[in-house]
Amino acid sequence: KDFTQVAMLEGRSLIEHYVSRPADDSEQIHGNIYLGRVQNVLPGMEAAFVDIGTPKNAVLYRGDVQFDKEDVVEQGPEPRIEHVLQARQLILCQVTKNPIGAKGGRLTQEVSLPGRFVVLIPDSRTYGISKRLPDDERRRLRSILDRVKPEEHGIIVRTAAENATEHELQTDMTRLLALWEEIKEKSKKSSSPTLLYREPPLAVRVIREEFSSDYRGIIIDERELYEEVRQYIGDFNPEFLDRVEFYDTNAEGLSLFENQHVHEQIHKALDIKVWLPSGGSLVIEHTEALTVIDVNTGKNVGKTNLEETVFTNNLEAADEIARQLRLRDIGGIIVIDFIDMEIRENRRKVLDRFKNSLSRDKTRTQVFDISELGLVEMTR
Repeated sequence: KDFTQVAMLEGRSLIEHYVSRPADDSEQIHGNIYLGRVQNVLPGMEAAFVDIGTPKNAVLYRGDVQFDKEDVVEQGPEPRIEHVLQARQLILCQVTKNPIGAKGGRLTQEVSLPGRFVVLIPDSRTYGISKRLPDDERRRLRSILDRVKPEEHGIIVRTAAENATEHELQTDMTRLLALWEEIKEKSKKSSSPTLLYREPPLAVRVIREEFSSDYRGIIIDERELYEEVRQYIGDFNPEFLDRVEFYDTNAEGLSLFENQHVHEQIHKALDIKVWLPSGGSLVIEHTEALTVIDVNTGKNVGKTNLEETVFTNNLEAADEIARQLRLRDIGGIIVIDFIDMEIRENRRKVLDRFKNSLSRDKTRTQVFDISELGLVEMTR
């Protein structure tokens, strides 16, 4: 195959879809760590352009620069970028945003190395535990961290660490510390822009970020990838190995995506109109500045009064919009035109339903109250 696809399903519903091709290697570089050479520093933009060996130079903004304060003590507590970086200087940096069109990637010098249970932040005092975890679990993990956290590095505990043992957390940290030492050694031996660390393949990356006890299983139709994923899960969550299943396309007579009704849902995700269970619909339209989602009753004429019909339609829309935002990976400013409701309590329930549906989305969202016109403004 010349590409890999990953589909995430809740029940039979497609909620996220990823595609990776070998040709994407020069563009899909998010998370990679490089030794880069500063090409030029632009004080007016408070930014520097850095050659990392990719077709386009990447940009490093002042807020993402790391420096030793003792080296610039005479410049005050917040030195300007031209006092911290110089042309031709070699720096260690990580990509935080892929290049798009004519724009190069975005960089930071605050490197982070994600593991299965923790994220290692070298040379940092950052210390945190996922807010998605229950309070009692956060307290348990904090007591473990107090014993095993490396003094010179920062640590963030991920949601996947729920119920992880001290040994599992320590093993994950030890592996990341060894990886960081490898990266540093490689950078010391290099005198030109060099790739120091590449993020793992798409399937492993998605499993690292997403897989937990909430998922019933992982189904893979390619033998080599199946073995790679089993190896990865065996290293970190051996109790979940029985959830990794090989799908034999020849024996089944249907492709995996056809068997799971994924293809038809991908095609529907390209449509402007999305139908709701009771006959209402969404119309999703993109403009240069924002995305507009219009909620309509359509065929849903209801069996009771108008307010109840509209309320039910809006509840369905709240769930479906949250799913479509993830599936289509819609970002930026989003305006949703729910159907007007007279009863204030119904407005609150729809907004609460929408926020609850968004809570499963790992991308950061901010939702504002429904306006008098029935509009909800949000960012993602």
